Amino acid sequence: MKHSHARNVIERCFGVLKSRWAILRSPSFFPIKTQNRIILACCLLHNFIRREMPNDVPDPIPEDECENVEEDEEQEDNDDLITAVEPSEEWTGWRNTVAQDMFNDWRNRRNA
Repeated sequence: MKHSHARNVIERCFGVLKSRWAILRSPSFFPIKTQNRIILACCLLHNFIRREMPNDVPDPIPEDECENVEEDEEQEDNDDLITAVEPSEEWTGWRNTVAQDMFNDWRNRRNA
């Protein structure tokens, strides 16, 4: 359930970015490195616009998709802004630990 919820949040984020930036709406034939930079630039620009223009609101998410979403969008905390996307062993290890813990919890509930 946690993984599913996280995936829904991520999909909504991609939807917001795609509604704002036309370059993300169609298939890209740029090299992977360039595609990564395009996505990063779109995220950074989106965050900059949200910080500098608080009244700017992208297309709202329909009410039926917001049932389980926490209402923390009004928080004016800039610490949550995306500033860089870098792979690291620390995050890979953390992700693998979370995934393993979730699997173990599921397996234990199934066997109980």
